[in-house]
Amino acid sequence: MTVTVTHRPEAPAGPPKLDRDQLLLAQQQTLDTPRMRYGLLARMMFKPVDLLYGKQGSYTKFAMLETIARVPYQAWERMGYWAVQRHAGRSALARRVFERIVEARADQDNEQWHLLIMQDLVQRHGHRQTWLLHKAAPWLISFFYYHVSWMLFLVRPDWSYRLNAEFEDHAEHEYMTFVAENPGLDRVPDPGTYAAEYGHHRSVADLLRQVGHDERTHKLDSLRNMREPRLHQAARPQDG
Repeated sequence: MTVTVTHRPEAPAGPPKLDRDQLLLAQQQTLDTPRMRYGLLARMMFKPVDLLYGKQGSYTKFAMLETIARVPYQAWERMGYWAVQRHAGRSALARRVFERIVEARADQDNEQWHLLIMQDLVQRHGHRQTWLLHKAAPWLISFFYYHVSWMLFLVRPDWSYRLNAEFEDHAEHEYMTFVAENPGLDRVPDPGTYAAEYGHHRSVADLLRQVGHDERTHKLDSLRNMREPRLHQAARPQDG
């Protein structure tokens, strides 16, 4: 017997890959756009990162940021599975929730590639990493961010999405500013360690611009999700 699958949640393609001209334009757009007004919780994360790793961008600082960048997507995935179980008797709603889970997993994967790329750059440049600054501190901040993300999502999902948008906006500006302040990166070839999975770029500068644009995409996704934070609020009684 042949079974035909007409619809299933497919993993999103992820943020678009830009060519060099598009990357340069994206960088200028970021630099021309003011940062978001960060709330108390966001500032509580940014301040210790700046104190521990410096206000200026660096590969070690970016690796730290990417370590904790995956956290809200992990929290949303967890809450999504809980929601699927809760609404198991309403199949149409459960399917929409599961599609949001698939999206969160794809975002986690994208942030994971960022982390692998940053760690590769850290190692290539011989930057020293200590247990305290590069193991313990990221774990503690991630622990805080994870629990804040899922608790906010439980109480007010739009607050959780807003916090992530602020984090992604911060990361976007950090990457684009770092490239602008280090023009020599345009002459450094992309090592292409993860080219098969992430794409090969003309230079390290373009690689970082692409990462920065990815963060912008995640930010815009979170801002969009703020407008429909709880899928079950939009569910109709006849769903299922």
